[in-house]
Amino acid sequence: MAIECLVLAVRQIVLFNIHSIGAGQEVGKSCVVVTINGKRIMFDCGMHMGYSDMRRYPDFSLIPKSDCSDFTDSLACVIITHFHLDHIGALPYFTEVCGYNGPIYMTYPTKALAPLMLEDYRKVMVDRRGEEETFTSEDIVECMKKVAAVDLKQTVHVDKDLQIRAYYAGHVLGAVMIYAKVGDAGMVYTGDYNMTPDRHLGAARIDRLQLDLVITESTYATTYRDSKYAREREFLKAVHNCIAGGGKVLIPTFALGRAQELCMLLDDYWERMNLKVPIYFSSGLTIQANMYYQILINWTSQKVKDTFTTRNAFDFKNVCSFDRSLITATGPCVLFATPGMVSGGFSLEVFKQWAPSEQNLVMLPGYCVAGTIGHKLMSAKIPTQIHLDQDTRIDVRCQIHQLSFSPHTDAKGIMDLVKFLSPKHVMLVHGEKPNMATLKEKIQSELGIKCYDPANNETVFIPSTNYIKAGYSDAFQESSLCPNFKFLKTSSRQDSDSSNSHMRTKPFLQVCDDRMAEGMLTLQKNQNPKVVTQNEVMTSLGLEKHEVKFDHCFPVVYVANSKISLLKQLFERLVQEFPDLNMEDFPEHLEIQSFVVFVCSNEECPHRSEQKKCDAVYCCCSWSLADEKLAWKLISVMKEFRG
Repeated sequence: MAIECLVLAVRQIVLFNIHSIGAGQEVGKSCVVVTINGKRIMFDCGMHMGYSDMRRYPDFSLIPKSDCSDFTDSLACVIITHFHLDHIGALPYFTEVCGYNGPIYMTYPTKALAPLMLEDYRKVMVDRRGEEETFTSEDIVECMKKVAAVDLKQTVHVDKDLQIRAYYAGHVLGAVMIYAKVGDAGMVYTGDYNMTPDRHLGAARIDRLQLDLVITESTYATTYRDSKYAREREFLKAVHNCIAGGGKVLIPTFALGRAQELCMLLDDYWERMNLKVPIYFSSGLTIQANMYYQILINWTSQKVKDTFTTRNAFDFKNVCSFDRSLITATGPCVLFATPGMVSGGFSLEVFKQWAPSEQNLVMLPGYCVAGTIGHKLMSAKIPTQIHLDQDTRIDVRCQIHQLSFSPHTDAKGIMDLVKFLSPKHVMLVHGEKPNMATLKEKIQSELGIKCYDPANNETVFIPSTNYIKAGYSDAFQESSLCPNFKFLKTSSRQDSDSSNSHMRTKPFLQVCDDRMAEGMLTLQKNQNPKVVTQNEVMTSLGLEKHEVKFDHCFPVVYVANSKISLLKQLFERLVQEFPDLNMEDFPEHLEIQSFVVFVCSNEECPHRSEQKKCDAVYCCCSWSLADEKLAWKLISVMKEFRG
């Protein structure tokens, strides 16, 4: 039967080298550097919102590079999954200060919204708080000039070996999961994603792919969320009770994402309840963001798209801009203030004014990173004092309410995605250490998939499989078609003796054909891979075949006169000791693979190393290096033989 080609699976050839220089056993500054078959990719380039010094950035010095090269030569590309600062906040610093000038990929919405987020952060940190500037407005502009925008499911060939593809991740507008492939090695980096739809975005969607590795976020690694509608009712009840009592509601949130989700919820509730209490946005950034949501309607949920022709879901009737003079105004209101987590900026400024009043409410709608005011409030017992710095204390008497409207998937969503994709390996990032350890154990025990949860600056090596399509020579094909019979004598068959009513074993011959083709894969310049025989390789290289052989002559105790009967008795003994070996019984010698033994009649045999014993006959044997261990086992059995 003719064979068109061979597909060879080569193990331990392609390696995934994963270096987590951010988001390793922590939430913040996502930055994972993955090397696939020699192609090094940086996934995300974020900052940590809990630090105000250089610890906010990933340690880029850990990216391998030669002495004379820069990061441009070290990385095939940088891929940004979405516009949140913990995924993109360090990008202007990396390009304009560290000097990376290579390809950068992100979606069209991310490219449109990222400059707004970066500039807003820079203004808050530098212009208002007076921190040291690590990148300028001009750096942001120059950085974004280097970005190439990609669309959903668009396959981008970064070079002749590396291709990437983006899949819808939910989470925020423009967020994607990234599929990267080099040769036959494939992986998915999820970034942040949501496996359930919400009011303004759909659920994550990805094809079933053949994957060696999935790197997934694990923000809520051990959290199983209750009904979305129950959370919405609790949120609306808390807000309504506060404003009904004359209080003010502060909702610290980032300008894009949860702000739109909760505004849709409140705007609809205000209409149904005919409420006249004002709802404010704290800055023009969110108004500008809403404009982008209206333009990029195709990235939103199906419900928003279906109703777009009759009503734009982001045209909020009851929401307006907030003026600073209203901070000290009397009367109830609801205020969305940036940034989220009360990590600084206007949300912190308002919090200082409203926190001392028991009438007011601070609603924390999502995850708060360690080191932020929001994180401290989550575990605080009211009343309390928050130490902002050495000289500033905030008296906190207001109500604190936390509800998870986070756009991150929960533990069930992570397990569902991993089960759906069924990769060979999973790596957890963007989570808290104890929760990651729990999820890691769950993935390994329930799904049977090897899982890793490295800390920052740790490296993980993952073996993969490389499939090579190769031709073959005529000689190799001929050798693979030849039978490879093995003759095994066994005593497992039993016969019944009716005369004496007992069972007795009866040896029989078992024949098997363990056909195995042995060849060598050759790779020559400008030629396709080809499998040939060993002799063909040696001929092409002008080499002679050399084989190492071993000889040994030893005495066997035997009192009979027939030399042939000794070989037969040895044969029977060896068959008993090694029933699975292919042994051949010839008149003058025995063969077991490369091992050959015969009765030695040469009194001057150079291979004898032992004195002749009484009633002993010498046996001479030889074998190749491959059967070294087997040979000494056989010799040991024959030396103990008593004929």
